[in-house]
Amino acid sequence: MSLYTLTSCIELGLLYGLLTLGIYISYRILNIADLTVDGSFTLGAAVSVMMTTIGHPFLGILLGMIAGSLAGMVTALLHTKLKIQPILAGILTMTGLQSINISVMGGKPNIGLLNVETLFTKSRELFDKNFGGSLVGLLICTLVIMYMVLFLHTQVGLSVRATGDNEDMVKSSSINVDFTKTIGLMLANALVGLSGALIGQNQGFADASMGIGMVVAGLASLIIGEIIFGTLAELIFRKKNILIHVISVLLGSVTYRVIIAAALEINISASSMKLISAIIITLAISYPVLKEQLAFNRKKRLHGKVRKENETCSL
Repeated sequence: MSLYTLTSCIELGLLYGLLTLGIYISYRILNIADLTVDGSFTLGAAVSVMMTTIGHPFLGILLGMIAGSLAGMVTALLHTKLKIQPILAGILTMTGLQSINISVMGGKPNIGLLNVETLFTKSRELFDKNFGGSLVGLLICTLVIMYMVLFLHTQVGLSVRATGDNEDMVKSSSINVDFTKTIGLMLANALVGLSGALIGQNQGFADASMGIGMVVAGLASLIIGEIIFGTLAELIFRKKNILIHVISVLLGSVTYRVIIAAALEINISASSMKLISAIIITLAISYPVLKEQLAFNRKKRLHGKVRKENETCSL
C-alpha cells in the first residue's frame, strides 16, 4: 500500500469516524438502532455542498450538522410522542429524507463542486497537498471528542447514558426519558450530518444515494474499534471509560478504511464490500456467543472423555 493510499485512508477514516461516533451514541449509549443515519448523512452533505456552491463552505458545515440534528429530532419525536418503535421511526425519517435531500439539491439527484473552493482545497493550499485534509479531519475529530466527552459527563449527558443503561430506573428518578432520548438522537445525527458535510466537501459532490449502507459501515467501524483497540486499551489501562471508548471507535473507523483499501488492492470488487462489512459485523456481534459455545463444547468433550475413562477403569 502506497503512502498516498494510506494517507487517504486516514483522512477518510477520520471524517467517517464522526459518523461512527454518532452511531456509538445511538447504538451503544442510548441502546437504540437508529436507521436515520442513511438519510441524515446525505442531508448533511447536500446542505454543505449547496452552501459551498454559493461561497460559504464553513457555514455549510455548520448548517449540515444542524440539519442532521433536526433529522434526529424528527425520529425522536416519532418514537417518544407517537410511540412508534425506534427502528420504524428511523426508517420513516430516512424515507422522508430521500425526497427532502433531492429538494435541498434543487431537484437534482447529485450536485458537484467543480472548481469551487472548499474547506479542503483551502487546507491543502495552506498546509500540504497530501496531508492537509488529514490535518483538518484530525483537528475536527479532536474538538468533537473533547466536547462530546465533556457533555457526557454533565448532568444531561449522564441522564442520557443512564437512559440507555436502565430506562425504568431513570423514569423512577423523575427524569424525562423522552427529553434524554431526543437529546441523544439529535446529538448522534448532528455528528452524522457533520460527517456528511465534510465528506461532501472532501469528495467534491453530494449524491442522493451516497448515504446508502452508512449504517453497516458505521457499525463495522464501531465493532472493529471496540474489539481491537477497546480490548487493547483494557489490557493496558485495566479499565474502560468514555474517552477510551470514543478514541477506540475513531481508530476503528480508520482501520475499516484501511481494510477496504487493502481489499480493493487485492482485486475484491467494490460491490462486494457491503457483504464483507455485513460478515464482519455478524462475526463480531456473535463472537461472545460463539466463544461460550466453543467453551461449552470443550467442557462437554472433556466430561465425556473422563466419563469414558471411568467406565473403562470400572470394567
